[in-house]
Amino acid sequence: MRILVVSQYFWPENFRVNDLVKEWVQRGHQVTVLTGIPNYPAGKVFDAYRDQPSDFASFEGAEVVRVPMLPRDSGGLRLMLNYLSFVVGGGVFGTWRLRGKPADVIFVFEPSPVTVGLPAVWLGKIKNAPVMFWALDLWPETLAAIGVVRSPRVLGWVGHLVRYIYNRCTLVLGQSRGFLGSIARYCDDKAKIRYFPSWAEDVFMDDSVKPAPEVPEWTDGFTVVFAGNIGEAQDMPAVLDAAERLKDNASIRWVIVGDGRKSDWLQAEVARRGLVKQVLLPGRFPVERMPSFYAHADALLVSLKRDPVFSMTIPGKVQSYLMAGIPLLGMLDGEGAAVIRDAQAGLTCEAGDGAGLAQAVLALAAMPTAERKQRGVNGRNYAQQEFGRAQLMDRLEALLAEAVTIRKAKA
Repeated sequence: MRILVVSQYFWPENFRVNDLVKEWVQRGHQVTVLTGIPNYPAGKVFDAYRDQPSDFASFEGAEVVRVPMLPRDSGGLRLMLNYLSFVVGGGVFGTWRLRGKPADVIFVFEPSPVTVGLPAVWLGKIKNAPVMFWALDLWPETLAAIGVVRSPRVLGWVGHLVRYIYNRCTLVLGQSRGFLGSIARYCDDKAKIRYFPSWAEDVFMDDSVKPAPEVPEWTDGFTVVFAGNIGEAQDMPAVLDAAERLKDNASIRWVIVGDGRKSDWLQAEVARRGLVKQVLLPGRFPVERMPSFYAHADALLVSLKRDPVFSMTIPGKVQSYLMAGIPLLGMLDGEGAAVIRDAQAGLTCEAGDGAGLAQAVLALAAMPTAERKQRGVNGRNYAQQEFGRAQLMDRLEALLAEAVTIRKAKA
């Protein structure tokens, strides 16, 4: 198939769409990616791209078409302009640069914003191709949850935009079963909705990887590792509340790997609370390096703020954590917490409960080594069964073919 991927984010930014594109090329598909200028999560254009943009015009055999886009920088207004600029860049420059390039199907990768669907549905109409939309984030719910938009009227306008996009897609996929009800509210044809979760990357199955040299070896204590985006949704204040409660316990340390819009706040707050020795902040690293940081972990932490929309979300790191075979600590509600409990892969507490997280850390640290190791084994087995990469890649390929078939039947 000739697959056109529309994603505001792409390599060298770290997103699952990179792995997806690589897999499709290896399966013999002709893949073109329409994307923006790499600047996530720090909001600044990557130095390597600025110095030599031609080096980023192809990826693992896929053509990469990049359109002008305003970097995220900082602040809510700049973020909205970043979203809007990709819509304009994709709709105008993307359409021009993709002229004469037919597509059998258009695939939309949407971790946020939903506006990435606009250039996709316009291109679908121009190229007479079905559009398949993978919703990894829910709009307008997420905008309200993180406080970006508080006006009911504006949220209503966003809802109309979501309806416009969903109703012009052939299939809409939700990353959790909890997403499906929300998607259905904005999708007139409920028959087009499908459940499709994120997969667990095979790279996290390597148990022989050496621990990251950026983190000091520490064999006598208990290390909690958080890896990923450091933003509003991850509720870092509650995480630091837990760390502060355990400040006097010399056997507990925290390693927070990654960056994002709350990185500067986190660094300043760690210093203000006197947690510099307890909380290590090594920075951002590519996904290929994550197993080396996981190798330091006695437990892997996933956290989300308390909000109904987040309770419907399974954070993408959950699948990776499970596949790593290391026990999980979850400070979150709903589906994400349910996965950890169903897998018997670790301990959970309610979202925003710093005291509960501190208790969970102590409980996991006090657990016999064999029992704790079994939690990790349970998680890996569950990940292979429920989120295995090969089986989900097969399912997604079948969904692409289904979208093509549906479009031909309606032609």
